[in-house]
Amino acid sequence: MAAALKTIIVALCIAMTACSPSLVNYETRVHVVRPGDTLYTIAWRYGLDYRSLARWNRLDNPDLIFVGQRLSLLEANTPRQANSSTRSAPPPLPQPSNLPAPDWDWPTMGTVAARFGSRSGIGSGISVTGQNGQSISAAAAGRVVYVGTGLAGYGQLVIIKHNDTFLSAYGHTDNVVVDQGDEVASGQRIAAMGLGPGRQAQLHFEIRRNGVPIDPLSYLPAR
Repeated sequence: MAAALKTIIVALCIAMTACSPSLVNYETRVHVVRPGDTLYTIAWRYGLDYRSLARWNRLDNPDLIFVGQRLSLLEANTPRQANSSTRSAPPPLPQPSNLPAPDWDWPTMGTVAARFGSRSGIGSGISVTGQNGQSISAAAAGRVVYVGTGLAGYGQLVIIKHNDTFLSAYGHTDNVVVDQGDEVASGQRIAAMGLGPGRQAQLHFEIRRNGVPIDPLSYLPAR
């Protein structure tokens, strides 16, 4: 009898897991802004496009959020109009544009130790091993939108916005020489390689298109 009950519970758990969303798998579907949060890191944490997050919450200035502010992580349904003659529909949300990818270059020299989708490491990018302290450069021109340690698993992280579609991230860095808001050129030094998991010198590098991680090796030049 106990074995049969255990089988039923396991089956129910499997069914519930299969029905859960792949990216937004949390209960409240609301994020309360904490000290150090930016719209970019919040979107990064949940696998969302920062522009969508701004649209859903009708943020005129994506760089301006406040500690304690509640941000919806899902697009709200348009409310039904009870009386079209007295109530007007809210203005439509602007749709994001899809811009072409920049010309990418390798952010550092070294060996690709973990590929995109690997079960070792974060999996949403690649891991490049090298020497502790070696130079890390911007993979393309853009604006630094985050420098900090607020995302678990990334160590000291730098995020660069290249256009309204593409972002890149550089994890496990050390001696960062850029600040949030800085404009950087392709190949410009932004940090040094630090120590990642296992106290091994490495860079975790990601490219995200509309908030979704994509394989950097499909964009970086062959070498």
